[in-house]
Amino acid sequence: MEVKKADSTGIKSMYADVIEGLSKSRKELPSKYFYDERGSELFEEICNLEEYYITRTELEIMKENISDISEILGKKLMFIEYGSGSSEKIKIILDQVKGINVYVPIDISCRHLAKSAAQIASEYNHLEVIPVCADYSKPFEIPEPKSEIKHRIVYFPGSTIGNFHPQDARVFLEKIVKVAGENGGLLIGVDLKKNKTILDKAYNDARGVTAEFNLNQLMHINRELGSNFNLDKFKHKAFYNEEKGRVEMHLESLDDQRVKLNGKVFDFSRGERIWTESSYKYSLKEFEQLAQSAGFRVRKVWTDEKELFSVQYLECFL
Repeated sequence: MEVKKADSTGIKSMYADVIEGLSKSRKELPSKYFYDERGSELFEEICNLEEYYITRTELEIMKENISDISEILGKKLMFIEYGSGSSEKIKIILDQVKGINVYVPIDISCRHLAKSAAQIASEYNHLEVIPVCADYSKPFEIPEPKSEIKHRIVYFPGSTIGNFHPQDARVFLEKIVKVAGENGGLLIGVDLKKNKTILDKAYNDARGVTAEFNLNQLMHINRELGSNFNLDKFKHKAFYNEEKGRVEMHLESLDDQRVKLNGKVFDFSRGERIWTESSYKYSLKEFEQLAQSAGFRVRKVWTDEKELFSVQYLECFL
């Protein structure tokens, strides 16, 4: 199966992003570079951890409300999944939502995408499957399908919208409005505000899988860009910042050290951190306001009994 590849997945783009992030006074790395093949595997493992309520709760919501979701989505759909991975959630949808004619999985990890898309195509041979390897936060093109479609639905599961700072989230949602187009929509997972203890445990699991996932980003950069990060000299650190309403994930330097990358040198002092991810949590009202500011109206919200998480369907108003 041919995987369409966008320019934004290339080494030049990665190099520019990493140099920009490490050159800031508060060093940062884009969370999208968690997802090489090993990172994608580790994230799948995280999703099955007892502490990580997000995937389990979202699956429960999807299973309990899939008939309602199917009815709302309609017929003759192009279903575009951002950050497709190899999630069980898409199989629930493809099994139950009969109106999908075309499935477009989009992921930054090309090898992982090719494997999962081929599997979907073999299991659902009535679907036209068009995998696109791209950084979905940047412009990309969706190839024209052979099948008839009337609506485009973007699917953005998990809590990934929380990885954007609110202003960036609004800009990102505006881009999705353009992708979905007239009569289009967005089916999205939104993590909700909750007890700090639950959040701290979710991002600091007892087995250390999240720590390995965080550190793997440095290994990914070493392999692709030839840098010399010493993973033994960094540690995972994650906590809920209640004032900002977000979980912050960092890599903390355990010593004074120097990292080299293609002739550039970055000095780290002991205790200095690289900010690798933010995960904002929203109230239902806060997210509704964010969606409206980007060109969406909230059509339907489904939550679990404890209101830990929500699945929402948003309609474009163009």
